[in-house]
Amino acid sequence: MQQSKGKKHKLIKMSTYPVLVVVLVCLCHMSVAMEEKKTYIIHMAKSQMPVTFDDHTHWYDASLKSVSESAEMIYVYKNVVHGFAARLTAQEAESLETQPGILSVLPEVIYQLHTTRTPLFLGLDKSVNIFPESDSMSDVIVGVLDTGVWPERKSFDDTGFGPVPDSWKGQCESSTNFSSAMCNRKLVGARYFSRGYETTLGPIDESKESKSPRDDDGHGTHTASTAAGSVVQGASLFGYASGTARGMAYHARVAVYKVCWLGGCFNSDILAGMDKAIDDKVDVLSLSLGGSTPDYYKDSIAIGAFAAMEKGILVSCSAGNAGPNQFSLSNQAPWITTVGAGTIDRDFPAYVSLGNGKNFSGVSLYAGDSLLNKMLPLVYAGNASNVTSGNLCMMGTLIPEKVKGKIVLCDRGINARVQKGFVVKAAGGAGMVLANTAANGEELVADAHLLPAAAVGLIAGDAVKKYLFSDPNPTAEILIGGTKVGIQPSPVVAAFSSRGPNSITPEILKPDIIAPGVNILAGWTGAVGPTGMAEDDRRVEFNIISGTSMSCPHVSGLAALVKGVHPEWSPAAIRSALMTTAYTVYKNGGALLDVATGKPSTPFDHGAGHVDPVSAVNPGLVYDINADDYLNFMCALKYTPSQINSLARRNFTCDSSKKYSVTDLNYPSFAVSFPADTGSNTIKYSRTLTNVGPAGTYKVTVSSPNSSVKIIVEPETVSFTQINEKKSYTVSFTAPSKSSSTDVFGRIEWSDGKHVVSSPVAISWS
Repeated sequence: MQQSKGKKHKLIKMSTYPVLVVVLVCLCHMSVAMEEKKTYIIHMAKSQMPVTFDDHTHWYDASLKSVSESAEMIYVYKNVVHGFAARLTAQEAESLETQPGILSVLPEVIYQLHTTRTPLFLGLDKSVNIFPESDSMSDVIVGVLDTGVWPERKSFDDTGFGPVPDSWKGQCESSTNFSSAMCNRKLVGARYFSRGYETTLGPIDESKESKSPRDDDGHGTHTASTAAGSVVQGASLFGYASGTARGMAYHARVAVYKVCWLGGCFNSDILAGMDKAIDDKVDVLSLSLGGSTPDYYKDSIAIGAFAAMEKGILVSCSAGNAGPNQFSLSNQAPWITTVGAGTIDRDFPAYVSLGNGKNFSGVSLYAGDSLLNKMLPLVYAGNASNVTSGNLCMMGTLIPEKVKGKIVLCDRGINARVQKGFVVKAAGGAGMVLANTAANGEELVADAHLLPAAAVGLIAGDAVKKYLFSDPNPTAEILIGGTKVGIQPSPVVAAFSSRGPNSITPEILKPDIIAPGVNILAGWTGAVGPTGMAEDDRRVEFNIISGTSMSCPHVSGLAALVKGVHPEWSPAAIRSALMTTAYTVYKNGGALLDVATGKPSTPFDHGAGHVDPVSAVNPGLVYDINADDYLNFMCALKYTPSQINSLARRNFTCDSSKKYSVTDLNYPSFAVSFPADTGSNTIKYSRTLTNVGPAGTYKVTVSSPNSSVKIIVEPETVSFTQINEKKSYTVSFTAPSKSSSTDVFGRIEWSDGKHVVSSPVAISWS
């Protein structure tokens, strides 16, 4: 290589001017030829296929070849999109977008994963009669798009399961470290989708991850077993959270679609997974992943979810882990059930005792040798490092001589919590106190650390630092407390759980609901240890992790339970049942709390509230929505015909003579966004209730702590005489130009004395 460079240099130096021109022209051609290619999702107007083609795939290919002879289709989509994925240069993509029948050419987007006692906490242990062990329950199939599955785990044991439903069209794909024989009557399908990933990042390194449905990460096994794992006696992580583990819908079947890899989750692969899941006939789709928040017609998950909804499939997605910041949500489309995270009444206490006699509580899942109950020297990581970010305990930042044999206080942030402990251990430290900063407040998340460690909240962390900086010879001791249940208050909204308002459509309240998402025990991969770090050589059957990734499959499984009892209900009806029966107060009457503030949470934090599956089976009334309602919603957003076609895969033109309003979408919640400083203003919402219970008369109650906002419901009473009967009502919100508080919250509840159909109200000014 160096030799050829030398020859070229010599040639240019000795050549005449014309030869130099030739060389430069050649280099120009090389730069054009080497222009970077990217993956694009091409949306086609299927109805515009020329009559000269007898198959849409041939038309797609001809359209692609018109701009690039060498380009090949990566995927051809059948259900979620009318179109395909392909690698193109920016110029080719721009040219393709001008071709007849092309609706849009959207660049590849990489999504990220949003990374037991919960059945007992949710009351499912007392509800055998409500959720009968019937054929309809075992006919429900939950599809999980994630990192795959570790099929040998007991959570996927099929003992007691009957034949797979005849409606099931899926299969088990054999490939690296995975054979079709690994599926059974519980794990009924396993597929993988990697073309989008590989065309961007190159071939999968099979020494690091399996090019198959096998889960080498752990996240997918955890979410799948949370949603619908079988009953496993004696489950625990190193003795923590010991007991019987089971998924929410443990009688349901599971199908996994591996769409996430070490490099992320590519939307061309996600769309392919959703496309195949629809073909396979899943009943519920669970996606614990998300990313950017473009308009719905540009969002692959929203596009795929719309197609699934039309087939009667409920799509449950994680809200994201970007809380407690406002406007931090992922997956905000109204046909997606968006799930935030709360705690449960179980904790894993650890204690930090200081040399001055003060003690502080924290959490830990450490299970190795103890520190022998003795005081050790305590040092602040920032004072044991030569770099400005030394307090964060990142790789290679600690000075071994300053930490050897000591307990090191590390600040939370930037790198993984468990990695900080590894850094301390590698430098010779004996233990770690992991202190929250203002960004995390008092939120405590337990981890299976590699050395004795305790995570403490902001207040405790600051107190430990104050002692550490003021005492010339600070010492500390770490004590591990095991498992503690009955923690109150619970649930509380997790600080990491992403928050509203909805950044795309402020009139649609998101998240929809919260569910358990902190310190959740579920199945785990056999490929990595509980920390997921390469240095962790421990192997476990179950792991305890946190995130909206964990709360999402809870709701996916609960939706499957409701589907099993009411197989005729639409996805919107199931979501409505889960939302209108959710709770926002504790049994003692106190308001649900937000751990980020220590104050009552709001609908922008918890949506309709915390899920209550036992009540959801018998909601009394539901707010139903069909595909036509969503099309009218798109008209209210002023989407163009091509934008609607990209999302809904059909020709649909909004009626210019009709007045469309986003406030008319029959959503089970109310988000009211007033324009600021415009004087007194009234906004009207319309809703329709469908009776799914016995005949009865429902009366409305409106609660709002702010009297300056006037809420009027008309009529105030609705009566039903038969099942599936519908009755409509309107709500008028009247407010001054600006309320004394930034946001106003309330509830609208319909009750017949037996059922309470509750909707949150969130009023803001923009």
